[in-house]
Amino acid sequence: MTTSAAPPSLALPDSFFDRDAQTLARDLLGKVIRHRQGDLWLAARIIETEAYYLSDKGSHASLGFTEKRKALFLDGGHIYMYYARGGDSLNFSAHGPGNAVLIKSAYPWTDAVSDANSLARMQLNNPDASGNVRPPERLCAGQTLLCRALGLKVPQWDAQRFDPQRFYVEDCALVVDEIIQTTRLGIPHGRDEHLPYRFVDAAFARVCTRNPLRRGQVEGRDFAIVRRATANLPTPKEGS
Repeated sequence: MTTSAAPPSLALPDSFFDRDAQTLARDLLGKVIRHRQGDLWLAARIIETEAYYLSDKGSHASLGFTEKRKALFLDGGHIYMYYARGGDSLNFSAHGPGNAVLIKSAYPWTDAVSDANSLARMQLNNPDASGNVRPPERLCAGQTLLCRALGLKVPQWDAQRFDPQRFYVEDCALVVDEIIQTTRLGIPHGRDEHLPYRFVDAAFARVCTRNPLRRGQVEGRDFAIVRRATANLPTPKEGS
């Protein structure tokens, strides 16, 4: 399939990202990431995010400004990528220095722009450990799997702005009725691991990085269900 650059009106503007990190983390659920690889637009629907703040001990920004972390201290809408768990990870800067959202997992998206050929390319990009084709539900089920499937690399995109010719996030008018709010994953003890800054599209809970509705989890203790009508209200940050 031969593609052309996406119409600029489809790409989310920088102003969309220049908001409170939790608000942005919730509102990114259901949005579609598109990355051009050759003649194909590879695409994935965001289903899981995590918010981070400068004051949050679990954030990279809390360790201070460095040239490598500079994207975290730039205006909302900058791309921050780093290596973790043997692969690349994707973040977007939010409003305020040091605040950002980690794209934790996604689900392959196909439409007229990103068709079955795009999905096939994503599967070639990200085979399983035995070299076999991953099923769609596992293709982007983690921050490094997502980047591998979409062909996103730290050297190419870290500290960059979005480019509607190559890489952007789009609002495809997908409805997210319920959002699960819970604690983030992989935060060491004593690094604000208790903060409920992880957000999951409830319809995709089973295929995110770690199912927040798995057996043994109790609503009100381990997670909360946020209806869309109230999903734009940030949780007060500790100390505020």
